[in-house]
Amino acid sequence: MSIPAYSTYKDSSVEWLGEVPTDWVVSKLGYFFREPPCYGVLVPDFENDGVPMLRITDMEHEFIDTSGLVTISAGLSAQYSRTIVKEGDVVLSLVGTIGKAFEVGPKLAGVNLSRAIARIQLDDNTLPRYLCWIFQSRAFTHFIDLVCRGTAQRVLNLSDLSAFSFVFPTYVEQSSISAFLDYETARIDALIEEQQRLIELLKEKRKALISLAVTRGLDPTVLMKDSGVEWLGEVPAHWTIKKGGHIGMLFGSEAVPEGMVNDYGNLPFLKVGSLSSDTLSIRQWDFFVDESIERYYRPKSRFVVFPKRGAAIFLNKVNVVEVGALLDPNLMGWEMQAGNNAYYFASVLKCRGLSELADVSTVPQINNKHISPEKFPVPPYVEQNGIVAFLDTETFKFDQLVTEAEHGVSLLQERRSALVSAAVTGKIDVRNWQPPASAQAPEPAVAEAD
Repeated sequence: MSIPAYSTYKDSSVEWLGEVPTDWVVSKLGYFFREPPCYGVLVPDFENDGVPMLRITDMEHEFIDTSGLVTISAGLSAQYSRTIVKEGDVVLSLVGTIGKAFEVGPKLAGVNLSRAIARIQLDDNTLPRYLCWIFQSRAFTHFIDLVCRGTAQRVLNLSDLSAFSFVFPTYVEQSSISAFLDYETARIDALIEEQQRLIELLKEKRKALISLAVTRGLDPTVLMKDSGVEWLGEVPAHWTIKKGGHIGMLFGSEAVPEGMVNDYGNLPFLKVGSLSSDTLSIRQWDFFVDESIERYYRPKSRFVVFPKRGAAIFLNKVNVVEVGALLDPNLMGWEMQAGNNAYYFASVLKCRGLSELADVSTVPQINNKHISPEKFPVPPYVEQNGIVAFLDTETFKFDQLVTEAEHGVSLLQERRSALVSAAVTGKIDVRNWQPPASAQAPEPAVAEAD
C-alpha cells in the first residue's frame, strides 16, 4: 500500500514530532480541552446496586460489559461528579499501562471513574476518536517515557498531560485520519488474531504430542494394559508403574544466606523466576553463589526442579538442572535413581500437572507427600532415552513454527504502530483515502457495553 505524503512541511520544534504538514497546528493538548481533565474516585465506597465505576482492569477491551463493573454509593459518586462521564468524553489510563483510551458511547454515559483514569472533555474542534489515536502513537509513548522517567510506578500527572505538545489538522482531516486508521488497523488486528490462534493451536498440538509419547510410547502397535492409574489409562504392557519416591529422591533447598546470593559467581543458584514454562531446560542463570560455599552445602546436578509453593505452581514450570546448583526455598528437586532419565520424568510430571497434585486449599503448595505416593509410568531406560530424543526433535519443529508465528505478530504490531504514528503526525496524507468498495467499514472503537 503506497500512501502519499503532504506537499509541504514545517519544523514543529517538538522533539517527538519532527517535521509536520505546513497547515497543521502545533499546540499543547490542554488548549483543546473544554474543561480541565480530572482524576476519578480516590477511595471507593463499594455498594451493591450503586453507581458503576470504571477501573483500568475494565479497559482491556473496547467493548465493556457494564454488568461486570464494580459499583459505589451514589453519595460518593456525587462527591466526584466531575468524573461522571458523558457520551463523547475520552477516558485515559494514567497509572501503570498509560495510554489506554476510549471514546465514551451512550450506554456508558453516567459511569464514574477510578482514581487511575482521567476524564477528558474536548472542544468542538477536536474529534474524540482522533485523540484516542494520538494516545496510541509513538510520539505519546516517547513523551510518557520522558515525564515518567525514574519513577517506580509510572504515573501521568494531569498537568503533564495538558502540557503535551502535539500537532492537529482540521476537524475534517481528523475524521479522515480516524476512518483510515479504524479500517487499516482492523485489518491488521484480524491478521494478528489469526496468528495468535495459530500459535495456540501449535502449542496445544505440541502438548498433545508430549503427552502421547510419555504415556503411550512411540510404537502404536505395542500391546497395551490398564495401568490402574486413573489419569494414565492404558500404557504399554511391558512398562512398569512406580511411585514417585521409588523413581527418585525428593529434596528441598538449603538455607543459603540471602547476602551470599549475587548476579555473579561460580555456583548457580536457582530461583522460581529462572524456571521456564515452555522448555525443560534452564534458559539462563540469573543468580550465583561463590563455589567456596560447597564445603557447607551439597549442590546436586541432573535433577528435576519445580516450584513447591505459591502461584508459580499453576504455571506448571518443570525443568531439568544439568549442572551442580543450589535451590531457593520456594523450589523442590527430584533427583533420579540410576536408570531413570530426568528429562523423561520432567515431561511426565508436566503432563500430570503440578496444580493437579498440589494442595490448593489455602496457599498452593506441593511437597514430598504429593509426589512420593503418586504413580508414574516407567518405560525401560533405553525407551526413556528414545522418547526424549524423539521429543527433542519433534518439539523443536513446533517451537520453530511458534517462533515464526510470534515473529509475524511482532512485525504486524510494528506495522500497526508505525501506521498510527505516521497518520497522526502527518507523515502520510489520507485525505483522499477511501475504503475498497467491497469492504465493510469497521465500527469505530467507542467504549460501549456488550
